[in-house]
Amino acid sequence: MSTFTDDERIQLEAAAYRRLVAHLRERTDAQNIDMMNLAGFCRNCLARWYQEAANEQGHTLTKEAAREIVYGMPYADWQAKYHREATPEQLADFEVNKPKDH
Repeated sequence: MSTFTDDERIQLEAAAYRRLVAHLRERTDAQNIDMMNLAGFCRNCLARWYQEAANEQGHTLTKEAAREIVYGMPYADWQAKYHREATPEQLADFEVNKPKDH
């Protein structure tokens, strides 16, 4: 395994994060409920983690601003364009699989 400096590691992690966000912006067909049921996180989780990290570093970042960073547009706009209502099966799966912090 390669050894990276802290700065190199941070740069690589940031690049991987940017690629993940770009991928999620392109894959509007991947609904948050599906992501939650399969992976235990979704776009909203990613936005919350971003907000928490910013706040831990002394920045004020609102929930909506963090979501706009992840979604690439205001959350309400994304919902209007791409959100589909969850099926009863998806909701039942979520109740079984949801993380403890939801």
